[in-house]
Amino acid sequence: MFSGRGFLLILLLLAGFSASSQRIIYSEPEKDDTRRLDFEIIGKINGNFLIYKNIRNRNWIAILDNDMKQINKVDQDYLPDNDNVLNVDFFPYNDFFYMIYQYRKRNIIHCVAAKIDGEGKKMGELIELDTTHLNFGADSKIYSVLSSEDKSKIIVFKINSRNKKLYHISTLLMDENLKEIKKSRLDMPMGDRDDYLGEFQLDNDGDLVFSKFDRINNENIGTAAFVIKYAQADSFMTKEIGIEKTYLDEVRIKPDNYNHRYFITSFYYKQRRGNVDGFYFYVWDKTQSKSVIEDTMTFSEELKREARGNAGTRSAFNDYFIRNIITRKDGGFIIASEAYFTTSRGSAWNRWNYLYGSPFLRSYDYYYYSPYYNSYWWNRWQDNNAVRYQAENIAILSFNNTGKKEWSVVIAKDQFDDQTDNMLSYQIMNTGGEVHFLFNELEKRVQLLNDFSLEPGGKIHRNPTLKNLDKGYDFMPKFGKQVSSRQMIIPCLNRNYICFAKLEYN
Repeated sequence: MFSGRGFLLILLLLAGFSASSQRIIYSEPEKDDTRRLDFEIIGKINGNFLIYKNIRNRNWIAILDNDMKQINKVDQDYLPDNDNVLNVDFFPYNDFFYMIYQYRKRNIIHCVAAKIDGEGKKMGELIELDTTHLNFGADSKIYSVLSSEDKSKIIVFKINSRNKKLYHISTLLMDENLKEIKKSRLDMPMGDRDDYLGEFQLDNDGDLVFSKFDRINNENIGTAAFVIKYAQADSFMTKEIGIEKTYLDEVRIKPDNYNHRYFITSFYYKQRRGNVDGFYFYVWDKTQSKSVIEDTMTFSEELKREARGNAGTRSAFNDYFIRNIITRKDGGFIIASEAYFTTSRGSAWNRWNYLYGSPFLRSYDYYYYSPYYNSYWWNRWQDNNAVRYQAENIAILSFNNTGKKEWSVVIAKDQFDDQTDNMLSYQIMNTGGEVHFLFNELEKRVQLLNDFSLEPGGKIHRNPTLKNLDKGYDFMPKFGKQVSSRQMIIPCLNRNYICFAKLEYN
């Protein structure tokens, strides 16, 4: 039996452990780290954190130690001038990373890979992966690059959409050493001008899967299909999806590598321009080469009331977009969606005003003959005072391996900004036993980083205020990146300078 003093000691020890369970460490901004800085969090290489930075025709990699002290900055002087670089992608491994970039030289677009070690130094020679000759000057990216979940495969592909009825798709599949596995050039017939190709994903087998759909008068999706380009194939396998008398929204695809399945989902409507009624599910089993689930799940009135925020119950999910799909080893899955909308001079935004779908996923990013400008570096600081950006509640639903609902939970939040949406929305961090949802909330006129943790059974906890939150730092959580099992790097704004915070769970 504990004495009073012994029990007090245990409480103090437990309190000390709880207080140190999360901590935040900030980097010091440099003079060039202004709002004009373009950056990308690469990851954790050999125990250090690497961040790519670009400003005024300078490209360098900052190397930070475990205490977020910069120990080196290495210029990447082989990169062309900013006006010619169209896109940069990073693929980190344990002791090196690939930077795959594309640049324009006259009317030729080059796609090049550089292998870089944990000290930011180029390893070996640059590898030219592909080139494309254009009859016009291009200001947007030509190539898209994807990595499989286990990082064993990388694919580079491009889509020539000049002929609206017949797209030409070129793919280059490589292993983790950038050795060619398969190179293909395929044709994709397109029905009419309202046909689009949607989200692309690469699974661990090297199979490329994506969606194909048509929008009725740029509104709901009328017909849809998913398409597989198997790793060694020179053809597409196309399978139509969709249940009669329903309309789909943005089609999302997630490879379930553990169970060798593809999980396909979308919000669905019972009528055109109607209210969101629930989720549509389609699961394709690669082993059996057949669908094992095709069904809809209608949102209950109770869930709508909980999720609606400032909307009416019937229209509760009309401003929601699917943000995360998490697959489980048992074949179940979790879907997280977020309410996101804008208002301008009293005019409310709705999802059909957004001509090309979700603000988080834009299908036309893939087309190199697309008429829509898509620069690699977006303007993070729009400073558009006429528009109010709003990001509200997060709805999280769990389903078993047959598509039946297990539980649902709603995280209430109310975020808005009149200049930019950089501080809005959320990021997730999976620590194994639970998933953390991180986002800013305005408390006493100060934006504070909040942490809600979700247990496997659906229980949600609002964790105590994170230790070492400094009032001088404004977090941009949606641009954060998980770099290890218990560490995340989140960009911050401090006195108009960009710096980076390490969030660590002990």
